[in-house]
Parts: sequence; C-alpha cells; structure tokens
Amino acid sequence: MSRTNRSRRGAVMSDDTVPTEPVPPSGGVRWRRFAVSLAAAGIGAAGMVLLTAQGVLGAQFAISGMPFVVTADKLDGTGFEQFATIDQMIEDSPNQGDTGGQIVVLVSAIDKAELTNLCQSINLGGMYMKLTAGNNGKPVSARTLVVDSDEISGNASFTSIDIGQDASTLDKVPGVRGNPGVFGQQADKVSITGLRQNNYATTAAVFTLPNLRMRFTAEGC
Repeated sequence: MSRTNRSRRGAVMSDDTVPTEPVPPSGGVRWRRFAVSLAAAGIGAAGMVLLTAQGVLGAQFAISGMPFVVTADKLDGTGFEQFATIDQMIEDSPNQGDTGGQIVVLVSAIDKAELTNLCQSINLGGMYMKLTAGNNGKPVSARTLVVDSDEISGNASFTSIDIGQDASTLDKVPGVRGNPGVFGQQADKVSITGLRQNNYATTAAVFTLPNLRMRFTAEGC
C-alpha cells in the first residue's frame, strides 16, 4: 500500500458539519461527471459492485436501495477515511426509482469506533423498524466500521487530517481504500457530536451493541 508525504502533522480541523453534502442520485451534472470520473478510474458502471475491488465487501453485496437513518449523541474514532463511490442494487430492483439502480455515496471508514446512544431506523411505510443500543454508559464499539451515506451532519473535529489525497493511497483503515483518481481524505482521529446519517450500507469486522433493542415504532430516529 503506497503512502503520501505529509506536509504537516498534528493539525486539528473543526467544523459544524462533516465535510460532505448530499449528491443527487441521478440527472444532475455533478452526478454524471462523478460517474464519468469513476469509469475513467477503471470501475465500469455496468458491473459495479460495492467496494468489491478493495475486498471490503463480498461480491454479492448488492444494496437494497432502502435508506436508513443512523443517529448518535457522540462518535469517537481512531483511524478515519472518506471517499466517494457508487453503490449498486440488484437488477430491476423495485427500489431503484429513477436512479438506474445506482446511488452515489460517501464511504466513511473507521478503524476503531465508539458510538454513544446509537439509534437506527428504517421507514417501512407507515411504521419504522428501530434499533437502539449503547446507552447507560456502555457505548457501541466497532472494528473496521464502513458506512455508505448520501448525507451526514453533526459537529466534527479531526486530528492530523489530509484532504484531497488520492483515495487509492488511503492507509488509516487496513484493507479499506478507494479507487485511483478519486478524491479522498483521512485523519488520525475523528470526533462527532450530534451525528446524523442517511445510509445505504454498513459493515464492520466486529460490532458490539450493549443494551440492544429492536422494535417496530410509529416514529424513527
């Protein structure tokens, strides 16, 4: 795995919002340009499967296309990476709408993560499937946490952050990299309060959820 030279160490970046904004799933100029750039990087839209080239997920991992909301009072992470990619649904998925079965997402990967008061909810139409965990002083913990989102908000701070690095050279999370020529960023540490994500996929090598509770509710997170 190649590494880039760092011009400075120990820098800390803080902002009111995690550095991303939602990207329209189809029809917009930015989406088309991004898809072209990924194709130029050698991904190939017709056969694209989520992060298969990097071995992060299995080749059969096609997303359902149903977004789910994740919130947490606080996230603390060691080893952080972000880069963009495209998630793929199964052929003729009933959830593809006008997306063509592809969703532009921002991949956030954390080597070691802890989340306080985690909530996850999925809108099933008239009701929500809701999961809660990590309360009563026992946070959720994860190793090699990889999340695909089209929207992230919160109050974030980063330690020793590199912005604009080629995604194929990221090295803060073992085994997780983007594709050549894709914009990426990484940091030694990340801390986010008031985290809210709109996600399409989540994976982890290890996911520990103290005080787990799952139920159907009238309201989501």
